[in-house]
Amino acid sequence: MDKVTKYKTIVSSIMQEIADMTPSDDSTETQLIMDLDHGHFVLFSVGWYNNKREYLPFVHLDVKPDGKIWIQHDGTDLVVAQWLLDKGIPKSDIVLAFHAPANRDLIPDFATK
Repeated sequence: MDKVTKYKTIVSSIMQEIADMTPSDDSTETQLIMDLDHGHFVLFSVGWYNNKREYLPFVHLDVKPDGKIWIQHDGTDLVVAQWLLDKGIPKSDIVLAFHAPANRDLIPDFATK
């Protein structure tokens, strides 16, 4: 299995595990969108809460063709980067994309792009 396919499998598993922790309820629906062909993974909540529209992303990860995993958004307290590390993905293949590009150089060992 090549690295990109392996990483997509790992990310799919992590995203499903997080989705299972955040079930839908009477007013909001938790949706997990996984585009394996293009490497896009998004978990969000959509619905109504106190008569206001809710559209909230929890996690957004991309697996790029070069084998880097871009953490576009981590709105959880789970530290998704640590989950990736625990699954054996090296820091050098993880981009903390929610940090400004100029600041990524300040984070030791993680990829900058």
